[in-house]
Amino acid sequence: MKAPVDYLLHLADNALVLGQRNAEWCGHGPILEEDLALANNSLDLIGQARLLYQHAAEQINGDGALAQRFAHLQGARQEGRITEDTLAYFRDTAEFRNHTVMELPHHGPLVGYAVSERDYAVTIARNFLVSALMVLVWDRLQTSKDAQLAGIAAKSLKEVRYHLPHASDWLVRFGDGTEESHRRAQAAVDHLLPFCEAFWQPGPAERAAAQDGSGVDITTLREPWNALVDETLSEATLTRHDQPHEGYVAQGHVGVHSEHLGFLLAEMQSLARAHPTAVW
Repeated sequence: MKAPVDYLLHLADNALVLGQRNAEWCGHGPILEEDLALANNSLDLIGQARLLYQHAAEQINGDGALAQRFAHLQGARQEGRITEDTLAYFRDTAEFRNHTVMELPHHGPLVGYAVSERDYAVTIARNFLVSALMVLVWDRLQTSKDAQLAGIAAKSLKEVRYHLPHASDWLVRFGDGTEESHRRAQAAVDHLLPFCEAFWQPGPAERAAAQDGSGVDITTLREPWNALVDETLSEATLTRHDQPHEGYVAQGHVGVHSEHLGFLLAEMQSLARAHPTAVW
């Protein structure tokens, strides 16, 4: 059994976009150790994305209907086949299936793509909230009926088990630190938590994967995720404000993104699109 391609792309896009965001700290980290830590975190996430894109590409190339669906990408690098690079660099914004929280910039809410100083508290809070989810997702996916996805999950779980304590430790330092660090950490959590509501509103691909046993029923992870989040926020002396369960929920995982993803992809994809036939 193979997991639905759109489910693989959802997982891959989450990892790639967050990896690209974290890589923006390279050369700008608050201390040298953190500069290297975020670079390694990014490499882990991009490595996960590569494996997932490769798995998806194999299915696309081996299935006539899927190949037709992605035919608009096949000439991107003049290879005649879909590759991991094709899926990462030549899909447009609306074709990405990552959660909106992954694409947000490293600062609080601003109008449009306003210029602002990076806020490490936002980066740490996001990595904590996402890692708390993915440590549960990858653990469950180890028993996926898709053997290849199960193998990717086992490898990815080892990596995210480092990402989670790194982010948790820093969130506690910020929350239980100075008045300024506490203020920033609380503001970051307040800003990001509403976007996490989308985790529990699975799209069609997630539902299909859960139904056929290749994926995980994400709604069953809400309670353990809440427990992980609440434990760390309590230790960090941060307050978790109740989030509404009605109203607008971010829709990045079904292709409706914030304005920020287009800017991120334009930077990430520019070289490949400028030289689509280049090899190195």
